[in-house]
Amino acid sequence: MFGISLEIWFVYSLIVLAVFLFVNKRISFDVTSLILLATLVVSGILTPAEGLSGFSNTATVTIACMFILSEGLRRTGALNIVGDWFFKLSQLNYRMAIFIIMMTIGVISAFINNTAAVAIFIPVIIGLSKDLGESASKLLMPMSFAAMFGGVCTLIGTSTNLLVDSIATENGLAGFGMFEFAPVGIIFFAAGFLYLFTMGINLIPERRKDQELTDTFEMQSYLTDVILNAQSPFVDTPLKNTKLIQDLDLDIVEVFDKDGTSKTDRESITLEAEDVLRIRGSVKEINKLLNREDVLIKPSEHWEDKDFEMGNAQLIEAVIAPESSYDGMPLRDIEFYKLYEAQVLAIRQKGKVQQDKLSDIRLQSGTSVLLYAKKERVNDIKTAEEFVLATEIDIPDLNQSKIPVAIAIILGVVGTAALGLLPIVASAICGVILMILTGCLTNEEAYQSINWKVIFLLGGVLPLGVAMQKTGAAQLLADTVITNLEAFGPTAVLSAFFFLSMMLTNLISNQATAALLAPIAIEASTSIGVNAEPLLVAVTMAASLSFMSPIGYQTNTMIFGPGQYQFMDFVKVGTPLNLLFWIIGTFAIPLFWSF
Repeated sequence: MFGISLEIWFVYSLIVLAVFLFVNKRISFDVTSLILLATLVVSGILTPAEGLSGFSNTATVTIACMFILSEGLRRTGALNIVGDWFFKLSQLNYRMAIFIIMMTIGVISAFINNTAAVAIFIPVIIGLSKDLGESASKLLMPMSFAAMFGGVCTLIGTSTNLLVDSIATENGLAGFGMFEFAPVGIIFFAAGFLYLFTMGINLIPERRKDQELTDTFEMQSYLTDVILNAQSPFVDTPLKNTKLIQDLDLDIVEVFDKDGTSKTDRESITLEAEDVLRIRGSVKEINKLLNREDVLIKPSEHWEDKDFEMGNAQLIEAVIAPESSYDGMPLRDIEFYKLYEAQVLAIRQKGKVQQDKLSDIRLQSGTSVLLYAKKERVNDIKTAEEFVLATEIDIPDLNQSKIPVAIAIILGVVGTAALGLLPIVASAICGVILMILTGCLTNEEAYQSINWKVIFLLGGVLPLGVAMQKTGAAQLLADTVITNLEAFGPTAVLSAFFFLSMMLTNLISNQATAALLAPIAIEASTSIGVNAEPLLVAVTMAASLSFMSPIGYQTNTMIFGPGQYQFMDFVKVGTPLNLLFWIIGTFAIPLFWSF
């Protein structure tokens, strides 16, 4: 131990720091990655070229292209048509719905970014649950898990596969083919399907039972209508200057005239006698209105979603996306009305509806936000990378005439890579160019579709893997694993890497897990004299199949709020599945990749 170089200790310290920051989340993971990169270069462990190698890595470029290709397919409306198709078939019964949802999402996720697929189908499945009379939570979790099942079946199904493939080729290995993961991936898919269809379906709780957003977010307790009396001193005063709202810390959701017509331009509204003010506030603040003579509280009524569709606005449920820049920000720092012309009415976080002191609440990935937004701006909210919409809306700008073109481009990318005509990175770049030239999406839409946080994450953590190999830190960790397990054979070593990757990805991102463990797996294979491929497959499969935590994989985070899940729901349903996959992976992987 005392013979370990200072460089190795330094790299180990950085790994510990990285894991702590990834878990803590006080600093976003892309910034954490850049801190790692800068530290490695400034310390002299890596040259500037080595430090920036993560951004030029073929996996990073390919993943950026896959974001664009998925967006091109989405903007044509191809996935919406698929959604409508399985929506009709799934209405037969609950078990048929589970079957069709899992098969459809699984197949789609094998060829496009699975987070994009899940984002599109969340509102569809919530709508389907209403028609079936089932809790949405009983459908959303199987969808998320199926997206992971499908993602491990192809090289492009998940960023982790591309990342490990790139690390393999950089270390002189052959890399993986487009469908090389399919045999084991299909085994995982079949096992996961059978588990969810039998045991798992009984473990998934019925969380989201209320069908109306007004019920889901318990609006009855913090929303009311008040009538402005003719004698009120606030009559003939601009809405934005009224002290009634400022004094009582209330928010005006909407203003109606005495005939019930919504006054839409908030900046120019002048209050008049008998105007109806729909206000949001705590029970304590609303009760203070009872003692005022200038307003009259209307009799309490049971709110329904249709009560908020009389004007040019509507209720929508938006989920803070896994890589949203709003993750960790207090609500007061986000000017929702200025940015989106939307008001925040309530927040559901950690399974509880928050209605009081909303401005102090720090948003988190997976948090559901109830918005009252102008209808013409709802599509802007849907396309913003900060959110995943859980409410079905009509999308006005779908370019359905380009559906055959977009599908042909995706098939071309897959086909040329599968046949070995082009490397996957070249095939993906060509696909992006064709998507833009054929008008499936614009240059601006292409840039906006890229999740730059993921790109910067890869740009920062890949050099850490280089540093681990360059300093010998990866070899030392590999030797530690081998010392304890070599006597049990290479299968035990593979099993250890699968288990370690499976557990670590529940704490940090799947990409970071793969980037950290893949170099160690390669060094371990060299030390025990076996092929590296089985160990690398174990790392990438386990990193992409995380079921025990809502933060372990992006699709789990996306359904956490809309499904009204609690953390332990994933532990109860996901732990048996992860243990099952650990056993299957230990014995199935060597059947297709020999030691």
